[in-house]
Amino acid sequence: MTAEAPTPAIRARRSFIFAPGNRPDMFPKALACGTDIVCVDLEDAIAPQDKAEARRLAFAHLPGADGPARVERIIRLNCLRTLDGMQDVQALLAAADPAPAVMLPKVKGPEEVRNLADLLDEYKLPTRLHVIIETNQALEAAHAIAAASPRIEALFFGGVDMAADLRCKPTWGALQYARSRVVHAAAGAGVDAIDVPWLDLNDREGMLVEARLSAELGFSGKGAIHPRQIPDLNTIFAPDAAAVDYARRVLAAWAQHASGLLVFEGKLIEKPVLRSLERILATHAAAQG
Repeated sequence: MTAEAPTPAIRARRSFIFAPGNRPDMFPKALACGTDIVCVDLEDAIAPQDKAEARRLAFAHLPGADGPARVERIIRLNCLRTLDGMQDVQALLAAADPAPAVMLPKVKGPEEVRNLADLLDEYKLPTRLHVIIETNQALEAAHAIAAASPRIEALFFGGVDMAADLRCKPTWGALQYARSRVVHAAAGAGVDAIDVPWLDLNDREGMLVEARLSAELGFSGKGAIHPRQIPDLNTIFAPDAAAVDYARRVLAAWAQHASGLLVFEGKLIEKPVLRSLERILATHAAAQG
C-alpha cells in the first residue's frame, strides 16, 4: 500500500524568493524576509561544480532551518531529464528529513510529474510538487501537467525560458497568451498559478504594473529577486477589505445553509466558489501575520 499526498492546504502564495542551495546560512534570512515561499535552488543559481555540495546542504538544512512556520519551503531540483536531476531525486528519496516540497523545472510533459509522484508514493513521502511551465512543450501540455498528480499545488510560469523557447520578447504582450494558458490550466486543476519574477530591481514601477496585471489575470503571486520587492507583491496579491468582508459573509451564510446552492444578495453561490472565498481569507490571514 502506498502513501498518498495530503489534501493541499489553502495557503497564501503572494510572493516567493530564491536562495542558493549551497548557502544554508541564507536559508533563515530568506525565511524571515516576509515572503510566503522560499525556494532553495539547485538549478540555475548553482554552478555545475557546486551542484553536489548544494544538493547535500539543501536537503540537510532546509527542512529544519529556523524561520516562520507559515513560510512554504521548496527545493528546486535540476531538470529530471539530466544526470543532476536524477541525483537530486535520489537525494530527495534518501533524505533523513523529507523535503516539504520540490519544484520541477524544464518539464515537457505530464509523464515526468507522474514518474516522480509514483516514486514519492513508493517511498511513502509526503513531499508536494510545484511545476514550472517554461517550455513550449509544457505550454502545449499545461492542462495535462496540472492534472498529473494530486501532489501538485502550484504551476509557476517561467517567462525568460518561455520567451526563448517561443522566440519572442519577454514582454507582457508577447507572453500574455502563455500566461493565460498557465492560469487556465491551474484553475482547471484547482491549484495556484505563480508568475515569473520581475528582473529589474531598479524599475519598481514596472514591477508594480506587471504584478497588477498578473493579479488581474488570475495569478496568486509573483516572484521576487530581492527582499525589498516583497512588501509590494504581498500588498498587490492580498485581497482588499471589501473582498475579505464579502468572503466572510458568504461563508457564514453557507454554514447556515443546507443545500448545495445559496442565493446571497441576489447572486447564486455554488459550492465550487467556496474554495476561492476560503483562499481569500487564508491569504488575508497570512497578510495579517
